Formats: sequence, structure tokens, C-alpha cells
Amino acid sequence: MVKPPGHIDRLLTLIGGVLTAPWRGARFWGALAYGVLCHAVFAVSVLAMILAMAFGMSESLGRVPWPWAALANALLLLQFPLVHSLLLTRRGGGWLSRLLPHGGTLATTTYAVIASAQLLALFALWTPSGVIWWRAEGAALWLMLTLYAGSWLLLMKASFDAGAEVQSGALGWMSLAAGRKPVFPDMPETGLFRVIRQPIYVAFALTTWAVPVWTPDQLAVALTLTAYCLLAPILKERRFAARYGARFAAYHARTPYALPRLRRHRDAPRPGEGTT
Repeated sequence: MVKPPGHIDRLLTLIGGVLTAPWRGARFWGALAYGVLCHAVFAVSVLAMILAMAFGMSESLGRVPWPWAALANALLLLQFPLVHSLLLTRRGGGWLSRLLPHGGTLATTTYAVIASAQLLALFALWTPSGVIWWRAEGAALWLMLTLYAGSWLLLMKASFDAGAEVQSGALGWMSLAAGRKPVFPDMPETGLFRVIRQPIYVAFALTTWAVPVWTPDQLAVALTLTAYCLLAPILKERRFAARYGARFAAYHARTPYALPRLRRHRDAPRPGEGTT
């Protein structure tokens, strides 16, 4: 059985393809510019999310007067899960493919740009209520900051295990720059995916709860995004079941959804066991 390339090998192949591609022509420079845009928006959105929730959503740029701020915040909060889920459907994928020239190749990059812009809007444009329920101090502050940092590191690890090139949007623009068809990573079963089936969604939800400041704003964000993180993977798993068939069924049977088992079933084979 041929072992699929690992995470690092795939990234090195993508980078090598970009570096060895002819550095001329509109396709190459267009792909490179789109990649810079993608990763810039991605970085700014993550930074905005980290900072906003570190202050319990009590510090942001939104200045909508109340009570209209409640409606504005609700729209900001709902737009992310709704659009994010829509773009993951077959119809949404078709829209992504038609948005730009070479849209099929750039679909993962376009998806990352849109998702990053949504997160940036949510966390940068939120209008704070001004109510603070609890703010960690002293040893509690250091404990909560440690937990907060740990939840983000867990999210980074889960994203890497799923395929960093897809999660970051690099797969699309790098494939176009190299003149190659995007090669998607195999169904994730290693790393954190050996423990639970949805580590990205679980880690994302944890970032909303392990915060050092609690406000009504943070509670609304945590409840909404956690509900999304628990429900959205159901649609994702339907796609995986259709794509991978019996292989996903076996993975589904041996790996819990969101909460890890305290002890692995002894008779549950691990990936690769029983094969030659």
C-alpha cells in the first residue's frame, strides 16, 4: 500500500512548484498577488479575533448606537456561520469557482479570503455593550491566559493535521502559480484526528470559552459559535461519507465526534493496521 505524502512533504512540493515556475506572465503574478492578499487578510482576522476575545469583546471598533447595536451585532454574529456553511455546499463551491478567472483552482484561496473577511468584520466591527461581568486578575489572569494560548495552539495543531495548505488558502494560489492542478490532502486520520473526528471545530469553540474577561458580548459569541461548531460538521461528515465510503464509515465507528474517549477500544484497529 503506497503511503500518501505527509503534511511537510505536501507543503514542500507546493513551495517548490512556486519557486521553480517561470516568474513571468499574468497568471504567476496574479496568483502571487492573490496569495499575499489571502494571507494578509487571514493574519489580520486571526489577530483581531485573538485581541477581541482576550478583552471579552469589550474593546472593538463598532460604534452603532443602542439599541440598534444589538441588531448590528446579531447580524455580524450570524453572517459567519451562515455564509461559511453555504460556501461548503456543492452550490457554494460552484459560486466560488465562478467568481474569478481560474476560479476552480483558486477556490480554496477564495474561500479563505471570504472566511477571513467575515471573521475580521465580526471581531473588528462589534459594538461593545460596556458591561463587564468578570475580569481575571493575579494568578487567575495567568491561568486564563495560559488556557487561552493553549486553545489557540490546539487550533493551529488541528489545522495542520487537516492540511495547512487548505486551511490557510495556500493550496489554490500556489497551484495556479506553479501551473498545476490542486492536489487535496487525504482524509485526515492522524494527529488530533486520531482522538476525535472534529478537532478543528472543537478547538475553535474552546477559544471562545478560555478567555480572561467575561461580558454579555463574549457569552453571545461563545454560545453562537459553539453551536455552529457542534452542528456544522454534520454536513461535512455527509460529504466525507459520500466521498470515502467504507473508509470513512470505519473511521466514524472507531473515533468519537467531539469528546475523546478515556480509553481506546482494544478491538478498534488504528489507521494502517491489518494492511500490507
